[in-house]
Amino acid sequence: MATAPPFVAFIAPARRYPQIWRLLLGIVVCVIVFVAWLALIFAVLSFSDGMEEAAQRMQGLTDPVTPGRTLLLLTTFVGMALAPIVAARLLHRRGAASLFGPRRKVVVHFCVAVICLAVIYGGSLLLWSQNFDAEPNLPPRLWFAFLPFALLGVLVQTAAEELLFRGYLMQQLAARFRSALIYMLVPSLAFGILHYDPVTMGSNAWAVVGSTAFFGLIAADLTVATGSIGAAWGLHFANNVLAILVISTKGTITGLAIYLTPYDASDVEITGPLLMTDMILIILLWVVLRTLLRR
Repeated sequence: MATAPPFVAFIAPARRYPQIWRLLLGIVVCVIVFVAWLALIFAVLSFSDGMEEAAQRMQGLTDPVTPGRTLLLLTTFVGMALAPIVAARLLHRRGAASLFGPRRKVVVHFCVAVICLAVIYGGSLLLWSQNFDAEPNLPPRLWFAFLPFALLGVLVQTAAEELLFRGYLMQQLAARFRSALIYMLVPSLAFGILHYDPVTMGSNAWAVVGSTAFFGLIAADLTVATGSIGAAWGLHFANNVLAILVISTKGTITGLAIYLTPYDASDVEITGPLLMTDMILIILLWVVLRTLLRR
């Protein structure tokens, strides 16, 4: 799979310094950059609101049920976006652009993926509404007021995760190892495990990890097939816009959603089958995108 021309070009910058010790140290650098960004946010909040209020606001990130908390949570992903950029520069002597792939391809594939998901998930949402009644959350006027900032926040959040998992980690692993089981599976499993949240998801926690890792594999395959993170990023962005801004599941990130589901994220009897349905839809999207984006 690594011999596909688009993917060969995508990982070429990573081949200059492919040593595994550089990647491991790069992961440490990513953690340091992310923590430093959180510290900077806390420092700014402390300066403007005082340390006690800043501490409360940072603690509120674990329960993003208001627009302010959710926007602050999305802001933390700026640090995650900067992390692989800094690591790639310091340890592999390559620029941020190398993590994305060809610019035009990124933009075009991003837009195609967004449109495809909007069409397929739009139909799925109509079917969902036949069985469930969405509950109002934010008033429409307030939702529209926050929408530009919310879209930018989700754009940054999804870019950060794609840059780290499908960009930096996948590129460097592919530059060092030939097996797709390593350069596709390892980042996808890491992506899934970082979504482990038994407090919110209850007994659904590992099912969510599995479905998220599966999404990661789909995103990884699209990256291999196209030679950029554009399609994966577009798929991720459109999915999160729906889940965070349109209809959010109770118990998750609900602060910027205009509607909420009538059930909680930990409700296994309902969310379990829905997770399976979502995986089927992701497979359908993968087939469509693979067909449309074929070179």
